[in-house]
Order: sequence, then C-alpha cells, then structure tokens
Amino acid sequence: MDDYPLIENHGLIGDLQTAALVTTDGTVDWFCVPRFDSPSVFGALLDKDKGGHCSVRPRSATYATKQLYLPDTPILITRFMTEAGAGEVVDFMPVTGATATPTHRLVRMVRCVRGKMTFEVEIAPRFDYGRTSHSLHLTEHGAVFEAADDTTLTVHGVREPADDRLLDVLMDRRNDLHFTLTLEAGQQRGIILESAADGPPREMRLDAYEELFHRNVMFWRSWLNQSQYWGRWRETVERSAITLKLMTYAPSGALVAAPTTALPEQLGGERNWDYRFTWIRDASFSVYALLGLGFTEEAKAFIRWLNDRVKERAGKDGDSGPLNIMYKVDGSSDLEERVLDHWEGYAGSAPVRIGNGAATQLQLDIYGEALDSIYFAHRHGLQVGHRGWASLLTNLDWLVDHWDSAGEGLWETRGGRKNFTYGRVMSWVAFDRALRLADANGRPATTRRWRGARDEIYDQVMAKGWSEQRQAFVQHYGSDVLDSSLLRMATVGFITPEDPMWTSTLDAMEQELVSDSLVYRYNPEASPDGLRGSEGTFSLCTFMYVDALARAGRADRARLVFEKMMGYANHLGLYSEEIDPTGRQLGNFPQAFTHLALIDAAITLNDALDRR
Repeated sequence: MDDYPLIENHGLIGDLQTAALVTTDGTVDWFCVPRFDSPSVFGALLDKDKGGHCSVRPRSATYATKQLYLPDTPILITRFMTEAGAGEVVDFMPVTGATATPTHRLVRMVRCVRGKMTFEVEIAPRFDYGRTSHSLHLTEHGAVFEAADDTTLTVHGVREPADDRLLDVLMDRRNDLHFTLTLEAGQQRGIILESAADGPPREMRLDAYEELFHRNVMFWRSWLNQSQYWGRWRETVERSAITLKLMTYAPSGALVAAPTTALPEQLGGERNWDYRFTWIRDASFSVYALLGLGFTEEAKAFIRWLNDRVKERAGKDGDSGPLNIMYKVDGSSDLEERVLDHWEGYAGSAPVRIGNGAATQLQLDIYGEALDSIYFAHRHGLQVGHRGWASLLTNLDWLVDHWDSAGEGLWETRGGRKNFTYGRVMSWVAFDRALRLADANGRPATTRRWRGARDEIYDQVMAKGWSEQRQAFVQHYGSDVLDSSLLRMATVGFITPEDPMWTSTLDAMEQELVSDSLVYRYNPEASPDGLRGSEGTFSLCTFMYVDALARAGRADRARLVFEKMMGYANHLGLYSEEIDPTGRQLGNFPQAFTHLALIDAAITLNDALDRR
C-alpha cells in the first residue's frame, strides 16, 4: 500500500472527452485517450511498475505538498515547499469541444514562486494498458513516443528560445524520458503532452501558453456562471457541478459513472469494476441535478442521448429488456468484461477489470429513472417529440408485461435474481410519470393498462415489500434485509415523507445501516450478493439519507449528517464511491453518482432549512 497514493490523494482534470488523475505529489497516474473508456497511456494507479506515469516533483529529498483548484475551474495547482524555495505545477486540459477527436492535450506548467528549485520530470507512457511497447524519438523541440500500433504521444516544450540552459535530457533503457528544470523565482516552463498530434514536436512561447490558459479559465467560469444555486454550501455544490461536467462526454452528452476502472471497494477484494461507462440510472439522476442548478444545455444533451437509446431498441425483447443498464459514451453496447492479468491492481487488489459484465443484467428500476428524468425535463420545458413518444410506448408496453419479474437489482448483485422492492417502486414511477406525460400532452397511450399496472405494483409493494417484523420496507420480497436504495421511496412520491410506515423505515435504517452518519448499501452477510469480501459505506447512500431526512421533517439531523459528510471529501471536495471505517476513500474516483446525490441533498436540505 505504501507504494500507491491514497485514492483520495488525487485531483481530476479533463477536456470533456477524457480525463486524467494527478496525485498530490505531481504524478499523472491515470490517463486514457482518446475517450474515458479507451486504453490507458498512464496507468500506474493500477500497477506502479507496468502502468506508466508522468511525474513532476522537486529534486529535494524532503518537501511538503498542497493541492488546490484555481477557483471556479478544474485547473489543478500542486504546490511544493522546501526551505530553499517553493514551486508549483499547474495542470489542465484545453477543452476539445463537441466533435470527437483523437487529439487531446495535457498541459503541465512548472513555476518557481520563491527562491530556487530544481524539478525532476519523468515521462514513462505504457500504451494499451501496458500491453504495447513503444519507441522514443527526440527532436530539438520535444519528443515523440510511438507505440507498436502507431499510437503516439508527443511532447511539446513551453519555453523561450534562450532556455536551453534550463534543460537536461536523458533517455533510459525503457525508452522513457527524464529531464530536469532548474527555475528561479518568477520563472515558469512546461510541457504539453498531445495524443495523435498532427505534426512533429513544436515549442510554445510563454505568451501563447498564457493565452491558452486564460481561454480555459474563461470557458469554465463562463460555464459556471449559469448556475442558479445561491443556497448554503454553494462552493461545495459548484465544485460537484464542475466535476460532473468533467465526466460528461461532450460529443454525446453522456455522463460516465467515473473516469477510472478497477479501484477496489475493499483492499485486496474482488469488487473491482469498470465505471467508465454511462449508466441509465446515474445519468438520469443528472437531469435533476443539472436542471436544479440551471444547466439546461447539459440536461438537453443527455435527454437526446437517452431518447436515442430508447428508440434504437424499442420493441426488441430480450433477457435484459429493451434498455441496457449501461452503454459506452457513444451509445454502443459492447461492454464485454475482461481481466488484465498482467497488472497487479491498485495496492495489489486484483483483478483489474475492463468492460462490465453487468451491462445486460435485468434491472427494472432503470425504466422508472428514465421516465422520471424525461418527465422532470418536460416540466422544465424540454419536450418529448412524436418519435420519442412512440418509442416510449413500446418500452412501456414491454414493462407492463415484465414488471413482475425477478432481477439483479440496483446494486448489480451477482447472486441470482430476486424480486427487489426498489425495482418495483421504480416500475411504479415509470407508469406514473408516463400517465402524467400522456395527460399533459394529450398523447395517445394505453393508459388503462398503465394505470392498472401502476396500481397493482403499489398494492404489491405495500403487501410484500413491507416487513411487519422489521416495521420497514425491505430489500426484496420474503426477506427482512434492509436496503438503502429504498431511501428514494419518498423522493419519487411513492410514499409521503411523514407516513408512519416511512418514518419507521428510516428509524430501522438508522439502527442497522447507518454508522456515525455514514450509510451502508445493505448487509451482504444477511443478503449474499454472490461476491466475496465486504465493502465500505456508500457515499451516495449517505447523501440520499440526508435528502430523506430533510423531506421527513428532520432537518437538524439531516444537516448534521451532511456537515459530517463534508469532512470525508478529499482536499479538493471530491468523493470516490465508498468510505471505509478509517475514513479512507475506496472505489472508483471520483464517482458521479455521489456528486449528483450531493447536489440533490444540498438543494433539498437548503429548502427545508429555509422553510423553518
């Protein structure tokens, strides 16, 4: 473990098509191109020896580091302090726009702000998850790493013409590049790493760099100025919004669950999944968060992406239904799960998985989440067209015939299908929202069938999803296991937030699933999920708990839980998927679902506090 940085000791940068992670000691240890789900070029996060990295750090044996974002941007500043001097590395990726491209730039600018400091720079790419060898070609103005499959990574210099004395270059036996920069106070030099460059290495003058930097600053600040959130925790909410924007693939509008794969939910365990894809569920929740903050264009883009998924398989039947639970960012659905046996995994936590075998699971809740987001968007002026409505009809007709089926459930368990209560609740939501849309727009629909299914689901959940012994709604029929996914029952309107059945469910969850404000998904010992090992508390669930408490009139308790949860964010306000008992972050990082739930919880709690 000592050879790997803590998961939370990273910052995220990106260009709206891919992203990179930068450690608090200035190392890029995760970077995939040309997309989030592409093979990695730097992957030391998952294998320190074979993964590849780009590091910038002081030559001094001892130094202190601090990391922060330039306010209102995802431009990352990593600061180094020694007795002899202080310096910093400024990392960002210029925004690429909405056209898919193989060319992406990662800018690493090095500054000395006090005294004198020598920086050591090492560039060691490992193409195709470290499976492809490369050559290195040095030129007067930079270098080119070329993989055996013709993939390239070009290194451009950022400097003035008379700066040769600042540079000392070395190429090692592994075709990696090493050089040093000795800078005095006020000096800055740097590199630009570019994938699929359209020409040889070239130098960028400092004034051109400054223009590139300021364009990036203006883009992000202009974008953030659209936010209409003025409540408590504004800085926290806006940082989550920027993080979500960084994880949105601009050419399609699809949001990845996380920009990483195989970061473990338990050190040494097997719960290591690839999250670089778009879940119908997660992305649907993004509509609430984005519209709640005023980001209409992003919500429109996702609704278009979602409508395309609904239309392309409308009327097709299969084991997983007309919708998959997840897709690649371009909408394709080939997510074959494989294991990278040559990598040891984060801190030795193998297996390292790419692709995701859960893609074709039957999870009935996604139909409710999709319809709920479409309905919410409709209320904000984003209308469903004729073709979109026709596709929804065929999907809903399928759901009428299949809602009473066992499935794998929200948490993608691999222990066999069950009648999950949450899946039934969200099927109820699908029919309820479809009925509202049909009525509001005067659209043709089989409303009698929908209404019959909706009412039958409601009665079934109240009869079979409720445990008299636990005085709570339970994970699946015939069990007494609690499940925090059901925290959304009141949020979606299935039950009123102050109903005694609901408040007693909250009480039961508090006793069994809540640990000092942190919330577990469920107890895998009580409800085996087909996987070995345990996991930490789910950050998403903690924020869902805050939302549920606030809606149930327990605003003071909700605020305390929310404030405690703020203390588990990393130094930049970012959250991974889980938190272990020591407070360390676990799972893929950062996780979109967590930041979406944070925004929703902040909006709900802020409104509840204002109403008191």
